[in-house]
This record gives sequence, C-alpha cells and structure tokens, in this order.
Amino acid sequence: MHWSFNIIIIAITCVVSVISFSNAGYINRLAFVPSIITKDHGRYRYWTYGLVHAGWGHLIINMFVLWSFGSVVEDAYEYMWNMAGKWVYVWLYVSALPISVISDGRRYKYNTSYISVGASGAVSAVVFASILLFPLQKLYIMFIPIGVPAAIFGMLYLFYSAYMGHKGGDNIAHHAHFWGAVYGFLFALLIKPRLIVAFFVQIFQVF
Repeated sequence: MHWSFNIIIIAITCVVSVISFSNAGYINRLAFVPSIITKDHGRYRYWTYGLVHAGWGHLIINMFVLWSFGSVVEDAYEYMWNMAGKWVYVWLYVSALPISVISDGRRYKYNTSYISVGASGAVSAVVFASILLFPLQKLYIMFIPIGVPAAIFGMLYLFYSAYMGHKGGDNIAHHAHFWGAVYGFLFALLIKPRLIVAFFVQIFQVF
C-alpha cells in the first residue's frame, strides 16, 4: 500500500486543530510562546504550535497549500531517494517547524503577550522545496488569473515577507514565513547539492 506521509501530517494537524477550536486549553499548552519557553523550558512548543490554528480559515488555507505542494515534494523525494525519500520529506516538515520560528523566539523571548500558532512556516518550507525542484511551474495567486512562474513567485514572496516582518503590526508571523521558505529551498541542497544545477538549467531554458 502506498502511504502518503503528507496526508498523515495533514490528518493529524486537522484533528488536533479542530479539537482545539472548542478547547482553548489545547492552544494554551501547544502554542509557540517564547516567554514561556524562556521561563519554563517548554521547548516542545517549537513543534506543537504547528498542530493548532487560529480558526477554520487559517487551518483550511494552510492544509490546502500543504496538500497541493506536499504531495509533489514527497513524490519527488521518493523518486530521488526511493522509500527513504518519504522520510526525508517528513524530516523537512518536522525540522522546518522550529527553524522557521527561531528568529521570533529570540525577538520575543521577553514579550509575555506574544503567541504564535499555525503550520505556516513549515508549509512555506514545503512550497519552496517545490520551487527548488520545479522553478518554472505556474502558481496562481488569488484574484490574478495568470500563472506566475514559481521562481518569480518565490522572490516576490520573500521580499513581501521580509518587508512585512520588518513593518509588523498585522499579527502574522512573516518572519516565520520568510525563514521557513529559505530553509525549505536549502534543505534538499544540503543532501544533494547538484539540485542547484538542475534548478538553474530549468531557469535558463526560458532564455
């Protein structure tokens, strides 16, 4: 039987998130709160915050994007590394959770009002893992009917996330999006550096 670890990740996240919608205690125990981690050493929160979301919209968007890109990346990794590639995909997602919020963890470690939930950082890592593999795939942005090449979308996304992270004030973890994206792009390169050659070969095919 061909198991999809991406679907398993989505299923677990959905179950925990839906339970937390009617039980605020789950969010309080699982959310990423740097001040609590600093004081009580609750480092498990570097992973568990990705299991809970702020509401249905937040959950649906993250899981739809993860479903759209995660299966592609998982299948590509399986093609490159056989069954071990599926575990490589799991490691990409699991490791992206803490790495995407390390910056915010340092920035807000004494801010008792800061709290973050949602799998957006890890999802960004998966999206950018896909961009590394398929830089010319067309991505469609809301209200824009023309597909944008993935590599161009990636550059715009990084610029926007960096700008909004610096600006702040909208209760969105833009820094987590930025660092998750960067990590997702670099992740497979650390294992198979030759992928960067394939990336640029595809880019230069356009010219």
